[in-house]
Amino acid sequence: MELSELLLRVIVAFVVLFTLARIMGRKEISQMTFFNFVSSIAIGTIAGTLAVSQNLSIQNGLLALAGWAVFTLIMGFIDIKSKAARKVTTGSPLIVIKDGNIMEDALRKARLNIDALNSLLRQKNAFSVADVEYAIFETSGKLSVMKKEAKQPVTKGDMNALSATPNVYPVATEVIADGVPNKQNLSKLNLDMEWLDQQLKNAGGKELSQVFYAEVQQDGTLHIDSKDDSMIH
Repeated sequence: MELSELLLRVIVAFVVLFTLARIMGRKEISQMTFFNFVSSIAIGTIAGTLAVSQNLSIQNGLLALAGWAVFTLIMGFIDIKSKAARKVTTGSPLIVIKDGNIMEDALRKARLNIDALNSLLRQKNAFSVADVEYAIFETSGKLSVMKKEAKQPVTKGDMNALSATPNVYPVATEVIADGVPNKQNLSKLNLDMEWLDQQLKNAGGKELSQVFYAEVQQDGTLHIDSKDDSMIH
């Protein structure tokens, strides 16, 4: 391939790719769904091949890029107009926490584990599951969090009505995950299995196998989330 042809291919690929990105809108970047992700990879691959491969003519490369762009725009139009089609192409948001309780079925559908969920919560300044009224895993892969009223930010006028209560621990700490005790975290909190067993007995005689998730709160109490929470729509 001559240098002039390579330069022409690079310029054409760049201009077309930039133009298509503008035509298809910002959703490709800021609200990328699974289909958008696949479409972006395909268009990027075609543009890369057009730029450096002699096996793909410039004409065929442009036709392939235009075809993918049109297909993406059509799917986007259907996605906007049809709720049923939208459920197929992008899925539906999943409630993964409701009133401080983790919805295990929704968590499995979202392919999330406890560690990933806690990481997403911390990004939303929610350091305890018990502080969350609702957490919704969006189709974009982001987590929307609504804290309980008592845990929401207060105004300066509200500050006078609040009494400071000292915390025993700096943050809420996991001590049970999917029925398995986290002895390392218990040790860090200067707690042991005997204390944990007693807390479970005080909570109605629960067994470890019945607990999906439990964490020690900042005030030293134990928040317990039982397995098989029912989802109420």
